[in-house]
Amino acid sequence: MAPKGAAFLYTRPERQALLEPLVVSWGYGDNWGFSFGSQYLDYLQWTGTHDPAAALAVPTAIEFMAAHDWDAVRGRCHALAQQTARRIGELTGLPSIYADDGDYVQLVAMELDGEVDTAVLKTYLYERHRVEIPLTQWQGRKFIRLSVQGYNTQEDMDALVAGLAVFFGD
Repeated sequence: MAPKGAAFLYTRPERQALLEPLVVSWGYGDNWGFSFGSQYLDYLQWTGTHDPAAALAVPTAIEFMAAHDWDAVRGRCHALAQQTARRIGELTGLPSIYADDGDYVQLVAMELDGEVDTAVLKTYLYERHRVEIPLTQWQGRKFIRLSVQGYNTQEDMDALVAGLAVFFGD
């Protein structure tokens, strides 16, 4: 709930070597003049110009979450994401990429058939159903990425699933 630039990233130590920043700045590469103690910290610690505005908004974001019972909101979002992911899986016939439903909270990716033209699907979902959703490709596989936030409703998820059902001819 905090503004961009005010978040933090925690990664289990055994997974830190797998992460590299999407945007590089100070600390990236072999010519870095000093170390924060690990390549993980060197790559991600120092982003260059510092603007404290985002960090100053964190207390207000925390107060907002407390005042609006964000644990309950997060729980509703997870339940909606689980239900929608299962419905999409039934449409595609593809198995979940997760070991169980506890591996994600509000953001879930589902694999799509490799023959799906993601550009056509993205345009179709937006123009016909007013659904905006990321469709990505990674290592020769195609995915739809669902992010359920506090403002999303069952009707939003139904519109997505209905659009996919029509597109996939179900």
